[in-house]
Amino acid sequence: MFKCGESYRDLGKTATTVTPTDFRFYISEIALIDDRGKAVPVTLKQDGKWQYQNVALLDFENKSGACANGTLEIRDRIVGTIPKGNYKGLQFTLGVPFNLNHEDATLAPSPLNLTSLWWNWRGGYKFLRLELKNLTKSTMPASHSQGDRLLETASTKPDQHSHENNQNHGSTAGFVIHLGSTGCKAEEKNQKPNICTNPNTTKVVFDNFDRVKNTVVADIKSLVANTNLAINQPNTPPGCMSDPKDSDCAGIMNNLGLSFDGKVTGEQTFFQVK
Repeated sequence: MFKCGESYRDLGKTATTVTPTDFRFYISEIALIDDRGKAVPVTLKQDGKWQYQNVALLDFENKSGACANGTLEIRDRIVGTIPKGNYKGLQFTLGVPFNLNHEDATLAPSPLNLTSLWWNWRGGYKFLRLELKNLTKSTMPASHSQGDRLLETASTKPDQHSHENNQNHGSTAGFVIHLGSTGCKAEEKNQKPNICTNPNTTKVVFDNFDRVKNTVVADIKSLVANTNLAINQPNTPPGCMSDPKDSDCAGIMNNLGLSFDGKVTGEQTFFQVK
C-alpha cells in the first residue's frame, strides 16, 4: 500500500530503501472484454476533475510529508458506465491519447491541467510520475523538487524534454521515473507534433478479470525490480525520464512492456490483477 512518508525496503536490484515523494499516472481507453473477445469501451463519468473524455488521472500522493509538492486529494479508481453484458477481461492504456497529449496544460480541462504532469508542447504529458527518495545512500546531489520547478519553465531543444541538472554522477539522492513520449517532431517550437518516434504508451490487457471480485494493482516493486536505484548514469537526469539513450531506463521500460533503445520487450509487469 502506497503511503507518503513511509519507508519501503528491498526495492530494485540492490535492495534499496526508499520513501516515495510522488506517484500519479494517467490511464485512458478503458474497456471491458466480453465473452466473445470484444472490447467494449467504458464511458467515463465527466466529473470535471479526475476524468475527461476517455482519460482518467489516478493520484496516490496526498501532499503530506515527503510528498509536499503534490496535491491534497487522492484518487484510486475510475468511475464510468458500460452496457449490460458478460465481461471476462479488462484493457486500458497507460498514457494520454495522441490527440490530447500535445495540448497546452495551462488551458486544458482537469485533469489535464496539472503543469506538474506536463513537459512541453513537443513531449506532452508525463504519463507516469513516480519519485523515490533514496534512504540508503547519504551522498546527495541538489534537491530534486527545486529542479522540477525549473523543469516546467525551461526551454528545450525541439525533440527533447526539459530536465533538471544533468551533472549527476554515481550515488544518487533518489530515483525519478517520468514516463512520456519522446522524439516528437513539429515544424515550429510551439507547434503540435504530428508524430512521436517513441510514443511510450502501454496497452495493458487482462484476459481474466472479474469486475466484482478483482482489483488492478500498480506494483512499484515489480516496476523497479531490474533497476539499481542507488546509482545513476553520469551526465543524465536522476533516474529515468524516458530518454532512449539513458541506461537507467532499460529496466523500467522493460517492466512497462515498452521497447527501449531498439530492443523489443515482453509483457508489462507493473500492473497486476489481485
